[in-house]
Amino acid sequence: MNIFSIIRLLGGLAMFLYGIEIMGDGLKNSSGAALKRVLEKVTGSVLVGVLTGTLVTAVIQSSTATIVLTVALIGAGVLNLRQAVSIVLGANIGTTITAQIIRLMDIDSSGNMFLAFCKPDTLAPIALIVGIILIMFIKSKSSKTIGDIFIGFGILFSGLMNMTAAVEPLSESPEFASMLSQFANMPILGIVSGTVLTVIVQSSSAMVGMLQALSSTGAMSFSMVYPIIMGINLGTCVTTAMVCSIGSSKDAKRTGVVHIVFNTIGTVIFMVVMTIMHKMNVFGSEFWNQMVNSGSIANFQTFFNLVTAIVLLPFTNQLVTLSKLVVKDEPEKKPRHAELLVLNEKLYVSPAVALNEATKAVAAMGALAKENFFNGCEQFLNYNSAKSSIIEDNENCLDQFADSADRFLIGLSKLVESEGEDRQLDMLMQTVPNFERIGDYATNLEELGEQLKSENSAFSGKAKKELEIICCAVSEILTTTVEAFSEDNYEKARAIEPFEEVIDDMVRILRDRHTKRLKAGDCSVNSGLVFMEALTHLERASDQCSSIAVLMLARQNDAILNNHYDYLRHLHEGNDANYQSELQRRRKQYVDALNNL
Repeated sequence: MNIFSIIRLLGGLAMFLYGIEIMGDGLKNSSGAALKRVLEKVTGSVLVGVLTGTLVTAVIQSSTATIVLTVALIGAGVLNLRQAVSIVLGANIGTTITAQIIRLMDIDSSGNMFLAFCKPDTLAPIALIVGIILIMFIKSKSSKTIGDIFIGFGILFSGLMNMTAAVEPLSESPEFASMLSQFANMPILGIVSGTVLTVIVQSSSAMVGMLQALSSTGAMSFSMVYPIIMGINLGTCVTTAMVCSIGSSKDAKRTGVVHIVFNTIGTVIFMVVMTIMHKMNVFGSEFWNQMVNSGSIANFQTFFNLVTAIVLLPFTNQLVTLSKLVVKDEPEKKPRHAELLVLNEKLYVSPAVALNEATKAVAAMGALAKENFFNGCEQFLNYNSAKSSIIEDNENCLDQFADSADRFLIGLSKLVESEGEDRQLDMLMQTVPNFERIGDYATNLEELGEQLKSENSAFSGKAKKELEIICCAVSEILTTTVEAFSEDNYEKARAIEPFEEVIDDMVRILRDRHTKRLKAGDCSVNSGLVFMEALTHLERASDQCSSIAVLMLARQNDAILNNHYDYLRHLHEGNDANYQSELQRRRKQYVDALNNL
């Protein structure tokens, strides 16, 4: 095998790896929503977890990607350790699908038109042609995703055919045959070789594909191949362990430990049993010395992973316990508002899941902003220095989340493909600063309460009752907004704009009244200025609620999306019966309450 053959082999491997990545990305993007739903269905049942891990890995064509996603979901609180372990067991089975696809190389058409069409040397160029048409000429987001799948499939098989052609001279090489015989005589050498090469290549699918290409030389027997396949399964654990250990929670690290233990135990059991069977010549020498092809390699890999999963499935709890012994718990302070700490870039492996977790996190941000606003109103009306630290801590959490959410969503924006996901992402990116500002207004109100306390100022009895009513109104519109966002409830979202208009009316009424009180000398100048400033913060908080509601409605309404101002003007002109009905209801509830003071 000369230098040119080696270059051709490595080039084929590069194409194969790139094809797997492109096809996997296309499959993830096209099935992202379904993938999210499948993962959310994982319950306490280990069997469901195994089936889920198998299905997800078969779809995205990478056990490492599945485990990375699982680790991210552990951090997000979607999965617990036991569920994650069951998914890992299934991921090992699902990764064998790639080898089963590659076995198409073995098809013997024998003049059959249909079988000739299914051969990779026909399918690969057809897939490339279809893919490039979808990407370059159709040019829609959905067609690009499907085009990526076809392009990846075509590149994968083109790389595989290049590898097969490159190793063809080895069939005549006595040195190659001598080297392979060492694997039959020393199975441990095959395991070590498979492990090391997989760590280098960082893809078990690529290593099995290379093995399938080498099988085309006709010089590889079953006794030579099975140790290498088991070594490949060990090698893929190293990548997983690195992914699970970097910047992850303890349960994420335990997931990596379980994957290593699972594959190690499976390899040891199989190695012992296979070695004994080989030495005792079980099934006869013909079985052990038979030449393998890509189909038999794929079948053994599937058999190995399936049997290992079945054998170890009853010991899931023991695997979890063992992982906890290896990665011990340490006393640590639980972070406040942990629900805001779930955005992890590892979620990018599935943009749809990442978008779903981001939506949940922004909803949690809204709930915290609402809670802090309630605290701010209470401090403004009845200041208590002991509660100041709570508002400050909550505000720091909101600010930190806003920064991390901005970075996370900007990174995610490069990965989303569908128009619906793009609109959802745009809504989140604009909603985060709105919730952050509501948190700021809570701090502003608290500071005004502290100012009144320090200056020993107070409102008149009527002024305080007015403030209590408008604080109640703004608190209610904020509650409705957070519920609408959390529940994705468009009816509640539509009810926010008329409510905000009523609050604007209340602010105008209260400003006029307080101006008259100041002129009459019923209130001090200091308290009067605080009163006016408080109305500004309350009005702006309700404005943020209106903005969030419009962003929600615009996501599925092109007319609103294209021009928010036209939509709002249309409502304010009295052209919507539901708007008018809600407007009158809220006026009766709050404006009448002010008028009756």
